[in-house]
Amino acid sequence: MTFYLLLAAAYLLGSISSAILVCRVMGLPDPRTVGSNNPGATNVLRVGGKKAAALTLFGDMLKGFLPALAGYLLGLEPLQLALVGFAAFLGHLYPLFFGFQGGKGVATALGAFFGMHWLLGGAVALTWLLFAKVFKISSLAALIATALAVPYAWWLIDYPPAALAVIGVLVVMLWWRHRSNIRKLIKGSEDSIGTDAG
Repeated sequence: MTFYLLLAAAYLLGSISSAILVCRVMGLPDPRTVGSNNPGATNVLRVGGKKAAALTLFGDMLKGFLPALAGYLLGLEPLQLALVGFAAFLGHLYPLFFGFQGGKGVATALGAFFGMHWLLGGAVALTWLLFAKVFKISSLAALIATALAVPYAWWLIDYPPAALAVIGVLVVMLWWRHRSNIRKLIKGSEDSIGTDAG
């Protein structure tokens, strides 16, 4: 029963759009109607600046981190833990409270990874930082970092196949949400960090 309650709570928490709330409080345009129309930290950066983007990023990470951490502290098994993190991620992508129009899920996924195990979150975050520094393209760094989440979870934490499968589904969905960015990367037209609309 605890697992199912936490699963529902994770989705509901994930459904709280940090980008939309931050923009409303700060008197900024709805991020779903400007820029890339994506309610995420990168688009908020374009329309509201660094402070608004930082608050959005923190909020999006927190809503993935808290339920996964709660599951970890409650001693959930790896599969259940992965499902709780996935529920928060799903809430961000398809938020109940905002017409199921959510963001791309990178920050929420990262927060969930940290909540599941600090090694997993740390490895993914460091990978993002490394590739962001080298290529200076946020979406490319995010795609590479999240693609390595499954190998990291297997190698660093020895997660069982079922839990790895859940993380794999999360990664596939995240990549699908980035399909417009992927097309731009292939064409060589994706903007660098600080100017992109993704």
